[in-house]
Amino acid sequence: MSTINLHQTTTLTPEQYIAGLTDFGPGRSELFGNSADEYLKVHQLGRAEAEVTEGSGGIWERLHYDWSDPNHVVLMTTDSNLWGGASGHTYNFTRHTNGTTDIDVDVVREGKNLKGKLLGFLLGTVGKGILEKAFANSVKVIEARNGAAGERIAA
Repeated sequence: MSTINLHQTTTLTPEQYIAGLTDFGPGRSELFGNSADEYLKVHQLGRAEAEVTEGSGGIWERLHYDWSDPNHVVLMTTDSNLWGGASGHTYNFTRHTNGTTDIDVDVVREGKNLKGKLLGFLLGTVGKGILEKAFANSVKVIEARNGAAGERIAA
């Protein structure tokens, strides 16, 4: 099992980032490269939770999203072709008085088969940079959607 910790500081509010995170409409892949439109299926969507299948490149997972706490969002993997066990994503938001927000993400990858175990190991070691780049891109694109482009603080 691999746990990858990611961090970004932004001028976005937690609500603005969460709005992007929970936008399950067309074009989601612009925000999250590992969520191709052809894989995206919303099974259930509520006021502060959702069941969504997403993925890309032959890898998919069904996630239960819970954003009922505006400072703590949990995406728990409920089914996948690679991930099982404790897999998922946890977002923690810390607001600062200067108008910035720290976003800390823990990505847990527990492979449920040989391919998943191998990919989980690779993501936890040499692949962390790929996840960091993808996360930074999601922040950048959501900033642009909210008119905050170029205001991100170096992490």
